[in-house]
Amino acid sequence: MKPDHSADLEAQIAEWRSFLLRRQAIHSVDVAELEDHLREQIDVLAEAGLAPDEAFLVAVKRMGALDALSAEFAREHSERLWKQLVAAGAGATEDGPGARKEGFVAVALAVLAALLIKLPPLFGLDFTSDGAFYARNLSFFVLPVLTGYFAWKRGMLGSTALRWLGVAFVGAAVFANVYPFEPGGSTEALTALHLPIALWVAVIGAAYVGGRWRESAGRMDFIRFSGELFIYYVLIALGGGVLMVFSALIFQAIGVDIEPLFESWVLPCGAAGAVIIASWLVEAKKSVIENMGPVLTRLFTPLFAIMLLAFLGTMLWTGAGINIEREVLIAFDLLLVLVLALVLYSISARDPQSGPSAFDVVQVVLIASALAADAVALQAIGARISEFGFTPNRVAALGMNLILLVNLAWSAVLYVRFLGARSTFSAIERWQTGYVPVYALWAALVVIAFPPLFGFA
Repeated sequence: MKPDHSADLEAQIAEWRSFLLRRQAIHSVDVAELEDHLREQIDVLAEAGLAPDEAFLVAVKRMGALDALSAEFAREHSERLWKQLVAAGAGATEDGPGARKEGFVAVALAVLAALLIKLPPLFGLDFTSDGAFYARNLSFFVLPVLTGYFAWKRGMLGSTALRWLGVAFVGAAVFANVYPFEPGGSTEALTALHLPIALWVAVIGAAYVGGRWRESAGRMDFIRFSGELFIYYVLIALGGGVLMVFSALIFQAIGVDIEPLFESWVLPCGAAGAVIIASWLVEAKKSVIENMGPVLTRLFTPLFAIMLLAFLGTMLWTGAGINIEREVLIAFDLLLVLVLALVLYSISARDPQSGPSAFDVVQVVLIASALAADAVALQAIGARISEFGFTPNRVAALGMNLILLVNLAWSAVLYVRFLGARSTFSAIERWQTGYVPVYALWAALVVIAFPPLFGFA
């Protein structure tokens, strides 16, 4: 009879499994086979009298002798005991043939995304004169290619799950292009803004985790990936900007204006292809970005907390209210989303087993100040609606701020309980990862229901 594994043991096995699923050239079927072997080792050792945690450590030690991936897992999780057990003498590397093959695939898919972004001009569409079409359909030039990359990497090619993801893209394209939007209307702008959010969370998230979307650890991996991708993409964009500036300067020295080439080819193709390249870099150079991400989070979290406190203090001092115009609404909501992103990424980069620290206190200050700012924005939006009525932008802002209010409020409660040793950090992780689908559902609602509800205006 097999022993009953403790919750801590299952959490350790889940973390080990999550690590393997993120590795190059290993599919979910292989991970399942390795996990079965690991559990068999644990059961044998437990029946021999070892405690569950001891059996896990010894089993990982034996797996390290059988498979280089376990040793790699030990090296990455440097704070864990299994580093001392299996890391010594391991020679696993990411620079083998599998890594080179994935690099070639990523570059080929980046070229494909760059070519897709130039496909509409073949049908007489221009980025300048047909900007609304590009705004609504920008996701479909890049995200299907990125989905294909993760499907190939996770061994999902030809699977039923991949076909359902394709159906999601087709359905989204229908809603983006069949509705008779009023030119320059609010519902068209809201569709262009919310459609990528819905596709990113629901489709890219499902492709990235490879069948683990219902697991909290899987959703946390996707949150971590999204933050790391943003960092890499910004770095690539900055480098590309410097390259274009210097290219323009040296060509100008010989009397050649290459600005039209940049505007029509380099900028759109580079922006599309960089999404694929940045995603590949996150996967291939994970250890580098994991050192960078937490540093940036710890740098900007207190800065944003100070900025929000200064904003609230100035508003109280001057007695001024928030000007609820369209641009102000967008900027304010983007600020709150950015604050939430800082909270999410700091959670994903933190060791859930460590106790409260001074940085957790800063997190509570940031969440509390964002919560107060959100409440002020909601009061202003409500007053605007009661005075001038409902519009697509006001309802979208109201819904988004209510969603953020719920998230921030319960996050603050969980953080305070964690600081008071009345709860664990895992409760905060579970709340945030469990709340992620809410954003996708709200974005899908805006895309599907808002245009006919407001007469496509």
